[in-house]
Amino acid sequence: MSADARIGLIGLGTMGAALASNIAEKGFDIAVFNRTTQVTRDFAAEAGDLGPRITPAETLEDLVAAIARPRAIILMVPAGDPVDQQIAALTPLLDDDDLIIDCGNANFHDTDRRVAEGFGPFMGVGVSGGEEGARHGPSIMAGGTPELWARVEDVMLAIAAKHEGDPCAALMGPGGAGHFVKMVHNGIEYADMQMIAEVYGILRDGHGLDADEIGDVFDAWNRGPLQSYLIEISGKVAHARDVATRKPLLSQIVDAAGQKGTGRWTAIESQHRLAPVPAIEAAVVARNLSARLEERARGQEVFGPAPQRFDTLDRETLERGLIAGKVLCYAQGFAMLSAATRDFGWDLPMARIAQIWREGCIIRSTMLDAMASALDGEPGVNLMFTDHFAAILRDTHDALRQVVAQAALHGHPTPALSSGLAYFDAMRTARGTADMIQAQRDFFGLHGFVHVNGKADQHGPWAKAAATPKV
Repeated sequence: MSADARIGLIGLGTMGAALASNIAEKGFDIAVFNRTTQVTRDFAAEAGDLGPRITPAETLEDLVAAIARPRAIILMVPAGDPVDQQIAALTPLLDDDDLIIDCGNANFHDTDRRVAEGFGPFMGVGVSGGEEGARHGPSIMAGGTPELWARVEDVMLAIAAKHEGDPCAALMGPGGAGHFVKMVHNGIEYADMQMIAEVYGILRDGHGLDADEIGDVFDAWNRGPLQSYLIEISGKVAHARDVATRKPLLSQIVDAAGQKGTGRWTAIESQHRLAPVPAIEAAVVARNLSARLEERARGQEVFGPAPQRFDTLDRETLERGLIAGKVLCYAQGFAMLSAATRDFGWDLPMARIAQIWREGCIIRSTMLDAMASALDGEPGVNLMFTDHFAAILRDTHDALRQVVAQAALHGHPTPALSSGLAYFDAMRTARGTADMIQAQRDFFGLHGFVHVNGKADQHGPWAKAAATPKV
């Protein structure tokens, strides 16, 4: 077997097969391997015009032998132990300078650990866009050294989505930086999807619209400030019909949302970074609650159905409320990225992140152009305080308040929109209520507080009483 493939790829599942085809289509010879040999054979047999650029390997030894030195091999296997197992099997066959690239949805802590283990050159690369993105152009968030990135940059830029000719691929920083950015991307995705679902519920149960009418609303919104991939597909989903029953497809889908963990990782990591992302946390909780079908059915039997019809919100207010929620959701995500820059010393390229999210990824949106400009001018500031988005929030937060208030009054759960509003109000309150919490902590645990005069480690009068011995 001749060693002339530019790159190798292990794992020909949905995403792996799509990415391999993309690489071949962009003019790079690629060697591929899958643990199930028949999958490899079928992929090569069905490659069509791309076949001459694809070398199927039935063993890892054959795969390694087919790739030009210094080798670069992409892993597209499930996150966690399967990645470690694949690395363990592959490493003895590689030269010291051969590069392994994990393009799966890895936890960035695992990526950092794998880099630290030092078995050889290693990169963790976040790839967003689903099967369509992987096949025709994803958004690529790379983690590694500049030297390692330079070895595969030509391939990554070629296969990435393009926004007005600009490849949506970039090096984020060392180690797990790429997978961290991808994780936050997915957290924003969770919140954005949840907010859209909450507005869908108001249109369906509050306004009484049928699926096609709801699809028309989303289609109209996709021609305005909310234009984005998620709004676009929400319209298409609403218009879709079930093949068997010809009923609206949405009415035939069980009301339970799955998840693969990246949103939960974002919520957990935000606590470690002291970077609150309440809209993302609410979206994760909402998915967890959606799985409790039996309990929710029992709740409806005990208390009656929650959502009620109401006509106190027009569609323009709903649209403007969703705009505010979307801005706040992104603001929380970018603030978490800023916290990672502070904590890990990564110097994440904030404006560039917004740019590479403009195409290829699930959260692509017309708003990202303005976000890139805003973050380029003030890279460390919360997005909601930049001139452009502060103006948007001043214009739309009252609409978000109306959406949340009317939804609450009429029994419509809006956890992500409500959390976004609470975040907004907390972030514009110079003196909140934490003085009471800190006083309570000092009362029962003598934790101390900072006095407004600047003196730290102060205590209330209860401390003296606690220190007085009882006779």
